[in-house]
Amino acid sequence: MAKGTGNTENVFNSVSSDIRAGHFAPVYLLMGEEQYYIDKIYGMLMDNVLTETEEDFNLTVFYGADVTGADIANAASRYPMMAERQLVAVREAQSVKKLDDLLSYVASPLDTTVLVLCYMGKSMDKRTSLYKEILKKGVVLESQPVREYELPRWISSYFSSEGFSIQPPAAALLAEYSGAELSKIAVEGDKIIKSLEEGRKEIRVEDIEQNVGITRQFSVFELTKALSYRDSAKAFHIAAYLGNSPNFALPAAVNALFLHFYRILKYEALLKRNPQASAQDRAREIGINPYFLQEYDIAAKSFPVRKCMAAIAEIEEYDYKSKGGDAGEASSGELLMELVSRLLAI
Repeated sequence: MAKGTGNTENVFNSVSSDIRAGHFAPVYLLMGEEQYYIDKIYGMLMDNVLTETEEDFNLTVFYGADVTGADIANAASRYPMMAERQLVAVREAQSVKKLDDLLSYVASPLDTTVLVLCYMGKSMDKRTSLYKEILKKGVVLESQPVREYELPRWISSYFSSEGFSIQPPAAALLAEYSGAELSKIAVEGDKIIKSLEEGRKEIRVEDIEQNVGITRQFSVFELTKALSYRDSAKAFHIAAYLGNSPNFALPAAVNALFLHFYRILKYEALLKRNPQASAQDRAREIGINPYFLQEYDIAAKSFPVRKCMAAIAEIEEYDYKSKGGDAGEASSGELLMELVSRLLAI
């Protein structure tokens, strides 16, 4: 049974495998900032611990603000009725009053109870006796946010788990649209899968464009590419389109530009340390699919270290402006055009 070690995805895969096999821990602590994995494990427990007919007498769902640790302990200490086990679930467990009163139960839990605590948006203090006891007796899943540069890889892994593959540019485009919200990616992914003609197992860029409502031609992903190639006409064209879009958010665009130039800088540092680094090592260093390495080879020539550092300084200035600092009367779209102009002038 997985405890709480390793990265979130590995622990999730181990725990979900155990649940599907009917191997249940007496206590589950599902916690962290990323809700996706918490909801997935919670849903799997709801689907697998009890049958529909057993739920009437053996399923108890609490909401944290309404109960105390003692209330939860009392419910968990009951024996199941006409079933092998009972399920006691606590949503918003971070709001439970006197949660430490649950410690004595967790120290000696019933084999016939599956207790699941869902901490939402935060993690339990790992210094507490309760956390240490749960880690010893049950399962802890800490659901950490996926970093932006890891999103395309996560998206590829997600579709693979569903029996599909996705082209790297399509994964990058979906990541750009969805951001780091895994639940949103999963919803969009499910919509894309359902739209595929029968028998097709590969997701392409056009599938993202048609089903998610974005176009690769006018995306921040294409803007960074135009900057890498120093294609001024295309960069200004894309920036103008993005800046006039009703849902345009300058902080998100600035963040994407910063990440791009930060990757270029890391790429250049790696090549300086090890000019013979393999494609896999180069891609791993900056957190991209090897498919995109050609762009970074060109970007490193377009923005050598000194120019890359100057670009990052410009982006940091516009990050400040995007958050209301010394922006004057300029609109978000105008600020993006200014930034693109200054980047191309470096």
